Amino acid sequence: MPHIPTNELVALLVAISFAAGLNLYATLATLGLLAHAGLLPLPPELQVMANWYVIAASGVMFAIEFVADKIPVFDLIWNALHTFIRVPAASLIAYHATAALSPWEQVLAATAGGAIALAAHGGKTAVRAAVTPSPEPFSNIALSFGEDAVAVFLTWFATRHPYWAAGIVVVLLGIIVLLARWVVRALRGLFRGAERELVK
Repeated sequence: MPHIPTNELVALLVAISFAAGLNLYATLATLGLLAHAGLLPLPPELQVMANWYVIAASGVMFAIEFVADKIPVFDLIWNALHTFIRVPAASLIAYHATAALSPWEQVLAATAGGAIALAAHGGKTAVRAAVTPSPEPFSNIALSFGEDAVAVFLTWFATRHPYWAAGIVVVLLGIIVLLARWVVRALRGLFRGAERELVK
């Protein structure tokens, strides 16, 4: 991104990739609004994100996800499908955001962005797996609200304090790594649960 030192850019992308893994559309809408307001410079390759049509589309998809992610059972299918949307999208954002760097650095950034988004998505799924068995729906809904809020806050916070935001993500990634076995089991359970619901 222009006028952003490389170290700050890396920190910013770490936070944005994690936020995208939690809620891609909230992240895109927040980035677009910040860019449109002149609070976040975007490279030419990502200028389209500041377009009102893109912001509106992201907002609509965020609204749909806001509802879908809070409906028991359907949220399994939604999150399973979005494993294949959030991760590639985070990779593409990281790749295009580093257009000023060398090609191998762009590939490295894209790989790291995708890996961070996958870790965030996996951590989200693992926490959901622990909460979903609860007979009442309120804990799952509250958790979904929290994920949405964290995605928006982390995206905004990263534009103001990229190093602090990246530090928060590093701590969260450390926790996810420590719970890696649980995260993998939760991801497998997510796909098995989504498959069962689809074949009913």
